[in-house]
Amino acid sequence: MERLKASDFPQEVLTLYNKYIHGAITRRQFFDNAAKYSVAGGMSVSAMFEALRPNYEFQQVAKDDSRIRAEYLSYPSPQGNTTTKGYLVRPVNASGKLPGVLVIHENRGLNPHIEDVARRVALANFVAFSPDALAPIGGYPGDEEKAVAAFRTLDGAKRTEDFIAAVAFLKARPECTGKIGAVGFCFGGGVVNTLATRVPDLAAGVPYYGAAAPTADVPKINAAMLIHYAENDAGINGGRAAYEEALKAAGKKYEMYSYPGTGHGFNNDTGARYNKEQADIAWQRTIAHFNRYLRAS
Repeated sequence: MERLKASDFPQEVLTLYNKYIHGAITRRQFFDNAAKYSVAGGMSVSAMFEALRPNYEFQQVAKDDSRIRAEYLSYPSPQGNTTTKGYLVRPVNASGKLPGVLVIHENRGLNPHIEDVARRVALANFVAFSPDALAPIGGYPGDEEKAVAAFRTLDGAKRTEDFIAAVAFLKARPECTGKIGAVGFCFGGGVVNTLATRVPDLAAGVPYYGAAAPTADVPKINAAMLIHYAENDAGINGGRAAYEEALKAAGKKYEMYSYPGTGHGFNNDTGARYNKEQADIAWQRTIAHFNRYLRAS
């Protein structure tokens, strides 16, 4: 299957698609506004839309990969939705306990792509756990538009508490050393920033193009932060300067990178926004960051 790249699309189309996946415009509005760019680009608006949508045939680690053990588990969230669920993945050849890493999804719940990311984390020799914010209302529905619509119905405060409870759940797992990091994408990147301000013993955080933590809360951060931004991502990048200034002023341990030629979602390898070169660099930094801050005594 031919794989298109973000550079194959006008930036205006990528911006419109970004608005669509975040629920700011409907599919019909995407089609109406993107149509004028299809003529110049030689691709129908329907073809552009399908190329940008996720294709879950693209997986780096198969669900039945013999190197991992994966299962869906319920966990308690007394301040959130009482009980919720997530996806736990461990390497089968682990010797002894391993550090834990939360893998936090985008605004569509625990879809096949995020499960794949959790498996990649496990193969880097961590215990990975990916909570599903949609679990209290049935989980990922198998359709992106339905998932986004369902996501908007969630109680935001309870949803946040479910992620905070996931840290405690993973920390207490018998396979885990108790050292916990978190990586998240888009909505999940914002959750990582929130967890850093809400969970004092979070050791490392890696938000990908996520909403910045409120500057007033930055002094509460104890985690070593590795913060990834896309170059062309106006909605998220607007908060970057104030976030970095607050991190510096509070003397926090952080690294911050902007990836050239990328847009929002550049790590997501299921669609055309994916930028393999920059995603590989960001991922290498991510695993190195977790190795540095989660394996130290």
